[in-house]
Amino acid sequence: MPAIRILFLGDVVGEPGRKAVIEQLPLLKLSEGLDFCIVNGENSAGGKGITPKISIDLLRAGAAVITTGDHVWDQQEIVDYFPTEPRLLRPINYPQGTPGAGSVVLETAKGRVGVIQAQGRSFIQPPLENPYLAVEKEVERLRADGVMAIVLDFHAETTSEKIAMGRMLDGKVSLVVGTHTHVQTADENIFPGGTGYLTDAGMCGPEESILGRSIESVVWRFKSGMPTRFPIAKGPVRLCGVIVDVDSENGTCLAIKRLSMMMPEGDASAP
Repeated sequence: MPAIRILFLGDVVGEPGRKAVIEQLPLLKLSEGLDFCIVNGENSAGGKGITPKISIDLLRAGAAVITTGDHVWDQQEIVDYFPTEPRLLRPINYPQGTPGAGSVVLETAKGRVGVIQAQGRSFIQPPLENPYLAVEKEVERLRADGVMAIVLDFHAETTSEKIAMGRMLDGKVSLVVGTHTHVQTADENIFPGGTGYLTDAGMCGPEESILGRSIESVVWRFKSGMPTRFPIAKGPVRLCGVIVDVDSENGTCLAIKRLSMMMPEGDASAP
């Protein structure tokens, strides 16, 4: 059976980021021959959280799974939506009884794909259960069920946490990709056991910004120490993520490449 080609897009920031993703996903599916698309949508609603409508829009555009992170509950209406949409994930290391799920398995024409979401614990709130133990247990469950192609979105602050997770899971999952810091790293790699790895996928949001926010407001905050709002920046949008080819039979990552696409201002659909 041929390899499964999987796209993972980093944190979608505000309206500029989500409009670009919604317009580009169908085009990327064709140009890159994608079989499965995962989008981190936790900053897609004005930079904080995600709404049911945005989730539906991203799924209709071609996202198979939407992951989140520490801003998952910022939009109140999403709490009741979680139980109705298994393709929207929250971190798996929340306590038992939390709405929603931290993993999902979906069928594709080339086999099943499992997606897991976890959140780190260093310099990030709220403090959750140990992600390494939670993820390890879930990976064992999925593999026992015959799911070989597995992707983990590890939403964490520190590089050491992410690398440790990748090394722990080497040979057990297809891809470990980090999110949360909004800056794409250049360390894409296939570990010795066959697991693809990237410390951070980057963001899908305004290029002329500070992590997707207005430059002036963030600089003023650092200079003054005073609280202020951080509006979403304007201007051209960059889409960042990673594409992997996964052996559909054993889940090994066969190839990995970073995606970084700049869209001209006013034309998010332009290549």
